[in-house]
Amino acid sequence: MSNPSAKSSAPANETVLSRLRHFMTPFDARFEDMRPGNKLQVIVRDTSAGLIVAMMAIPMAMGFAIASGLRPEHGILAGAVAGFVGALFGGSKYNVYGPVAALIPVIAGIMAKYATPTDPFAGHGFIVAICVAAGVLMMLTGLVGWGKVGNLVPHSIVVGFSVGIAITIAQTQIGEILGLAIPSSLSFVGKLGAIAEKIGDTKVWAIALGAMTFIVTQVLLKISIYIPAPLIAMGIGTLLSATVLGGSGLALISTKYGAIPTDFLVVTPPKLPAMTNDVIFDLVFYAAAFAFVCGFEGILAARMGDRLADNKGTPYNPDKEFWGQGVIQTFATILNGMPLSGALARTATNIKVGALTPLAGIMKGLLKLLLVFFLAKYLGMVPMACIGGILLWVAVNMVKPKEIKEVWGHSRIDAFLMVYTAVMVVFVGFLAGVLSAFAIFLIVTRYLRGSISAAPSSH
Repeated sequence: MSNPSAKSSAPANETVLSRLRHFMTPFDARFEDMRPGNKLQVIVRDTSAGLIVAMMAIPMAMGFAIASGLRPEHGILAGAVAGFVGALFGGSKYNVYGPVAALIPVIAGIMAKYATPTDPFAGHGFIVAICVAAGVLMMLTGLVGWGKVGNLVPHSIVVGFSVGIAITIAQTQIGEILGLAIPSSLSFVGKLGAIAEKIGDTKVWAIALGAMTFIVTQVLLKISIYIPAPLIAMGIGTLLSATVLGGSGLALISTKYGAIPTDFLVVTPPKLPAMTNDVIFDLVFYAAAFAFVCGFEGILAARMGDRLADNKGTPYNPDKEFWGQGVIQTFATILNGMPLSGALARTATNIKVGALTPLAGIMKGLLKLLLVFFLAKYLGMVPMACIGGILLWVAVNMVKPKEIKEVWGHSRIDAFLMVYTAVMVVFVGFLAGVLSAFAIFLIVTRYLRGSISAAPSSH
């Protein structure tokens, strides 16, 4: 069973000290297209790409944060800060960083566990502490040259992981689309039971807005990738709820979370609950989990970005990507954000709309904050059903039938790993699912070497 080996911009004889010097150089070879005579054109293209991605990312960042049990501004600020930091210290020319679907279930679980009767967001400080620990772990991983480990996960597990996360996200949003209040702390089966129990309280207009948001987003993006479809769909839903659907009892972001703040200079220090064996275990376990998943997804996005852009210049550096992800986790969460990684869909959009250098990420972060500053009043008026519709669209588009068919037809072990990973992620959890699937993969490659092969990753 073979795995794709990514090219790397790092010299083979690099030392820890030389890596550190390289990692601390913000304007490196990734900005190679910013040449004299070409600079203005690159600036215009990257600024345009940054604006489009920022408009696409705002509703998705809010949705990911809300689904994770956090406030909407945590997602907005995470993506904006990561745009700057990732552009300066990441290992990819094209990666766009922000909240990602893979982390939603685990963040929601932590937030539910550490919430208090008087403060449902009490766990945010603990999330920051976990991310600082994960950031240090990721930076050390990059420094010692272990970032390439992210290239070892086979494509069958990647596909199964995506399917499992998509099912989990879709199931968590059914309640919002039906207009029901379903606790995020419940298990997969528990949430289905709660939905069945409250099905009589379903709000028809919530379903209509959720479906409209999904359909408009899907249709507009089929017309052109340049259209900020999620933002437009969310705007239509907000307008309808404020006019013809006024008084219909729809839950809004403002009624659930209050106004969206425009004070972006907020520092959230790491905070540990009263130290117990349980808290220590959670800190270590989730720091390792975030480091693994964020690093893995960042490498996956970078690998996809180089292929999608047909990059003939400086390739992504997996070690520098791990370093940059560590810096991102630390700064983005301390500045009132949330855990994040390289985002595949936003990275693909970034490339398709013309980005050439990491300047697009810088512009995305800046323009995102400007847009939120002027739109904050209206973002609070967004119906929760619209957020559910956007996240349902994300979930549906995470499942690629062509990839599933490819893995299914490649070999029995590939098909088994894909199905096993998806089922385990849904019913047990993403980390246990992926790690146990990877352990099975390693055992198989150790004892059945050469008899089977993994499908090469091209995504």
